[in-house]
Amino acid sequence: MIIGHKDNVEFVIQNAPTVKGAAMKKVIGAEEGWEDYVMRIVKLEPFGYSFDHEHPWPHINYYILGEGVLTIEGEEFPVKEGGYSLVPANKRHQWRSHSDKGLEFICIVPKEGHK
Repeated sequence: MIIGHKDNVEFVIQNAPTVKGAAMKKVIGAEEGWEDYVMRIVKLEPFGYSFDHEHPWPHINYYILGEGVLTIEGEEFPVKEGGYSLVPANKRHQWRSHSDKGLEFICIVPKEGHK
């Protein structure tokens, strides 16, 4: 059994020229007993953005703060707190914050998707 709070896990800053104000923290994975998946929290600073990328696994997202846009294969989808999304495998995607609060969301991936 795992009971915790997101504020007790440190964010890891994502440093790359193609990213602005992005950070991620793993909260549940194999070390906590969930062998096949990883639950992490992604945070984008106000008007920040994630990598524009694709990979061979899907992921599920639940938006917990702010609002922004999820772009999948060039098509933009508005997202905001309380919403959710499924990003299919092998689809190019990126998140952008469009809020003074930033954008924060839960991201669940298969274990091979968390590095």
